[in-house]
Amino acid sequence: MMSRARRVRTTVVAGLACLALVAGACSSDDNGDGDDASPSEPEVRVVTLDGAATDGPAEYDTVTVVQQGPADAQNVLVLAPGTSAGAGYFLPLGADIVGDLDDWQVWSIERRENLLEDHSLVDARKADEVTTEEAFDYYLGWLADDTITDHFEAPTDEEVAFARDWGMAVAVEDVDVVVQEAKALGGDVVLGGHSLGGTITVAYATWDFDGTQGADNLSGIALIDGGSAGGDPAAVEEAEADLAEIADGTPFNDLLGIGLPWAPGVFNVLGSTGVLLEPDAPSLGYAFALLPDDLKPPVAPTNEGQYGYAIDVDTSPEYLALVHLDLGELAESGDPRGWNDNGRVPIRRAATMFSGTEGVEGIDGTAWYHPLRLTLDGQSVNGGIPNPAQEVLGVLAIHGTDLALPIYAFETSFGEGRVLNGARLLAEQSEIPEEDLELVEGHDYTHTDPMGVEADNLLVETLVPWLRSLGG
Repeated sequence: MMSRARRVRTTVVAGLACLALVAGACSSDDNGDGDDASPSEPEVRVVTLDGAATDGPAEYDTVTVVQQGPADAQNVLVLAPGTSAGAGYFLPLGADIVGDLDDWQVWSIERRENLLEDHSLVDARKADEVTTEEAFDYYLGWLADDTITDHFEAPTDEEVAFARDWGMAVAVEDVDVVVQEAKALGGDVVLGGHSLGGTITVAYATWDFDGTQGADNLSGIALIDGGSAGGDPAAVEEAEADLAEIADGTPFNDLLGIGLPWAPGVFNVLGSTGVLLEPDAPSLGYAFALLPDDLKPPVAPTNEGQYGYAIDVDTSPEYLALVHLDLGELAESGDPRGWNDNGRVPIRRAATMFSGTEGVEGIDGTAWYHPLRLTLDGQSVNGGIPNPAQEVLGVLAIHGTDLALPIYAFETSFGEGRVLNGARLLAEQSEIPEEDLELVEGHDYTHTDPMGVEADNLLVETLVPWLRSLGG
């Protein structure tokens, strides 16, 4: 089925100070003097492993892992991102965790669909090799201006037809490659995930690997505003209909419904990069005719103003709820209008989550192409309880009554009771004792706040002691 965890490429990157300074020299302080990064800043490494073998092109049978913390630390928290998300949005959180746990690493998974992205001019912009306008025109400007002939070209649905099969089985097999690599270090391995990443976590823990369950490789699971519990399996008829629709249509989630599944990811990457490089410059996105009106402030904004308005929980449209953050508010005056950075999540930290890591090409905090099959299959995981829809979809999450490991769950306002109740049900069906169940209510957080909050982050304050309690 696959080649197990053969290392293909490793890149070592400077400390996380670089993340916030994506176009300039890294500095250990705020004065921009170009000094070397402080030794206290966690090392970031990018490792590429052979993933599950599929019927698609071999170049995509790859799983990339962004590693933080000391390379000789034996304990590993592996994190799986959610819908339309990439490894980058875990990096500030990962830095906080390894800063408190010097005997742990945090490994964030960059799923194979992100290999389809074209980061050529994003990377060139971060390196100051092209202007903001050149990068914008390459990705978006050409859609409204046919005189722009050198531009981004997305693959057609048929060119990436193989992605119609990138469902839970592929994701879980890729996760297993990462878990086996972490397990070889000899310490505790915890698998965690945010949102749909929580569903993937439950799927892996309950997955049948030739008679054994994925949980046998783990010391615990951590569910961050996501997961899966038994009792509400997908209907066979719906699974069959959805599967047929994917087979005849696009492989990817089209959030805006305009036939450009990559557009939200591109908007996010360009917007967040603009915040980091030119926060006070007038926003090109605001003037772009094809940017939805409900993402535009009532007045012409700066890059910070545009980006903050588009994803802040109080002004962003409901269809972007998966990336809402408590960022602050549009400034009361200014032309262009700036941003009052008075929310729970600093806007530059939010931008760092989504823009990507300086010096590492092709990785950001979004997934431009999210496979519809992965979301479809997630509906049949059902807390690892076998059901007929699993047989239709080839989902092998069947060991939901056999779990014997600690469970951590964090729920935001978005979870609305589902996450903690799901974790309780998951524990009950396997008779996991109450003392092995850590449930945390963060109901004043948005869905994505747990990765973005910088000071007094309830997720960090509760997850770190839980990890420490596992014993190593």
